[in-house]
Amino acid sequence: ATVSVLYWRTGEGAGGRRKMSAIIRANIRLKPEVRRILYVRNLPFKVNQEDLFEVFGKFGTLRQVRVGNKPETKGTAFIVYEDIYDAKNACDHLSGFSFMGRYLIVLYYDKERSTKRKENLKKQEDIEKLRMKYSTTRNEGAEAK
Repeated sequence: ATVSVLYWRTGEGAGGRRKMSAIIRANIRLKPEVRRILYVRNLPFKVNQEDLFEVFGKFGTLRQVRVGNKPETKGTAFIVYEDIYDAKNACDHLSGFSFMGRYLIVLYYDKERSTKRKENLKKQEDIEKLRMKYSTTRNEGAEAK
């Protein structure tokens, strides 16, 4: 939070803000979970890339914006910033921000966490299949006795 306060107080135009933010950034140590890629949830289903560029672009240069278009990914988006400090600033300011009547949930994207979740879902499906397979076998065996 200190970064953004000092960043916006300079009031010397874009060049002054960049110089000041570079000085501040050199003295800040980021947490390990901070990433350039943000994962945004709770978006309105009718949101488009231009809307997200407008909101998230205010915090720095965007490299990419991806909006979920499948039924299971609607209401989500990935925002990729050029600079990690811009991503941190956006995450800090836009988490809980009211956008088109909905409160945004902005998180840092973590690939390992995402793959673990997929692996866990696969394991749960496999366990459920085994339960179904062996529960019918047990019931048949119990009826035969």
